[in-house]
Parts: sequence; structure tokens; C-alpha cells
Amino acid sequence: MKKILVVFGTRPEAIKMAPVVKVLQEENSFEIKVCVTAQHREMLDQVLTFFKITPDYDLNLMKANQTLNQLSARILKYIDPVLEDFNPDIVLVHGDTTTSSMTALAAFHRNIRVGHVEAGLRTYDKSAPFPEELNRQLTGRIADYHFAPTQQSAANLIAEKVFKDTIHITGNTVIDALLWGIKNINKEREDIQSIQKFIDTDKKLIVVTGHRRENFGDKFESFCSALKELSDREDVQLIYPVHLNPNVQKVVYKTLGDRSNILLIDPLDYEAFIWLLGQSYLIITDSGGVQEEAPSLGKPVLVTREVTERQEAVDEGTVLLVGTDKNTIVSECIRLLTDGDQYAKMSAKNNPYGNGTAAQEIISFLKNVK
Repeated sequence: MKKILVVFGTRPEAIKMAPVVKVLQEENSFEIKVCVTAQHREMLDQVLTFFKITPDYDLNLMKANQTLNQLSARILKYIDPVLEDFNPDIVLVHGDTTTSSMTALAAFHRNIRVGHVEAGLRTYDKSAPFPEELNRQLTGRIADYHFAPTQQSAANLIAEKVFKDTIHITGNTVIDALLWGIKNINKEREDIQSIQKFIDTDKKLIVVTGHRRENFGDKFESFCSALKELSDREDVQLIYPVHLNPNVQKVVYKTLGDRSNILLIDPLDYEAFIWLLGQSYLIITDSGGVQEEAPSLGKPVLVTREVTERQEAVDEGTVLLVGTDKNTIVSECIRLLTDGDQYAKMSAKNNPYGNGTAAQEIISFLKNVK
């Protein structure tokens, strides 16, 4: 029986790895254990609770204000005893976090095979997103098995001389998680009820997220100024779950704190957040996961980044890159608010990231690994 160790540490990883864990737990072909680094603590725990996943190992590595180097060193140090204790045949990591790259490196040092879920995403700009782009490239060089969500991500790997027979196109597990999550939302939750009271159904709701490191400073101030200008319109409302990072909070509350039609709230857990996405008319975000989720909900997305590793949605026309220029954000948002044809084109449910079977595809591949 193959021994599989699934490792993740952040909320986005937990969301995208939860379907993999659930399918593995239903199989009789594997002995599975779950390790969390808790690179994000509270936000991670919310996802674990929603998906009913109990880790076998919890490294609890989150510390306030620790540097990326400090976090990297601690992951290498504390994942090593887990690898020694369980001695897995394969370690599964996800995407582009410090947890993923350092766990992959630790497994490599012990000659343990690595499977990389959501492999092959690239911008080829190591500063955008930072540090994610180099994290996923490092993990990609180490990994033995590459679970690419799309044909484009597989093509990126092939161009990097990765052996074709180690690449399996699966779709993205975020769609598996989204479809499961929508079915299991508790709409009577207090936070959902509170948001519902704010929403005016006669107005168009814009849901906003923004937290990328590379946008801090002048770019982030420009982004918030765009939101302020949009809030002057009488036909819209904005809801912004504000990231806890002080670099985000300070600018957001200074610029937007007194706007009556902008609701600034604490970050939502996954269950409440996907409910909120479903209520939106359109979404403004710098999040990678939202770029993948929104097309399945039929919601146009304006992405406040210059480049994206999720080019497929841009090519399909459901996502538009707008950067952080105030005038561009405002004009493209107004176009979606006023141009019915453009809105219909972008909101067509044509999701390039699959139909919710990615986790099963990954497990089917692993069954055939010797």
C-alpha cells in the first residue's frame, strides 16, 4: 500500500488540497496522512473545519513578522522529523507557497518522490508574483509527478524539459472544492446574515480583494483611489474583506473607511467568501484562486495585476488584466456596469480550469505509479 503524505500550510493550499485529501481517504489503495505547517494559522483552521479534515501532524509554524528566510528554515527543520516518522512513498504539495517549495526540498533530501498539484503555472517574472513565481519553479524542478491544471501549464513544463510521461493534465482542484462548498454552505450563519442586511438588491455588488506584496505602496494607493471613485456611483455597492496585513489595512481604512456604500469587513472564511462571490455582479481582485473560481460562478473578474500565471481565463475572456492604474480600473469597471453585451460576454460560464474532477484525476494517476 502506497504511503502518501499531503502537506500544506496556507488557506489557498488547504482549499485546493481538501478535495485530494477527501478522495484519498475514500480509497483503499493508499495510507494517507496530512501535515499542516500552519504558515497561516487561523485562516487555515477555518478551511480544515469546513472540509472536516483533521491533520495528523501540525507544525504550527506561524509567527508574527517572521521573514521568508526564517519561515523557510523552520519548515525545513520541522518537516524533516515528519518525513522520518511516516517515511512516505510520495509527498504531495501544492502550488507556489514557501511550504510547498521547502517541503519539496526536504523530501528531495531524503530521496522521497514529490507530486506537485497545480504544476506548471508561470509568469517567468520572478518579482510577479513574489515570492510565488520562484517557489513554484523550484518545486517544479524537484517534483517527480506534475499535476498540471491546463494544457498551457503542461506546455510550460514541457518547454522546461520536464518529461512528458510525468505530466498529467487534471483540471484545477479549486473547482472541485468550489462545487462541494456551494452545496454545503450554511446560509443561516451570522456573518452571512450580517452581510445580507447590507446588500441592496437594486444596486450592483462589486466584491473586492487585494493583498499582493508587489502592489504595496503607490500601486495599492492607486487601487484604493479607484475604489473610492467607483463608490461615488449610485448604482453600485462594494464589499471588501480586508486582509489583516498592516500594509493593506492602513491604506484601505484611510482611503475607504468613510464611504457609506463600501462595506469593509474582516477576512471571511471560505464558506462565507464563496457565498459572497455568488452574490456579486463583478469582482475586482489580485487573487489567483478567485481568477479560477469566478468563471464557474459566471462572474466577470478584473485582475489588478500586470501579468497572471492564469492566462487561460484571460484568453477565454472571463478575466481582464487591469493593473493598478486608477483610470484603467475605473473605466473597465464602468464598462461592465453599463455595457450589457460586454458583461454577457465576460460572464459566460466557460471555465478553462475543469469541471470538478481534478482530484479524482490525480488519484487515478497515483494508483498507477509503481
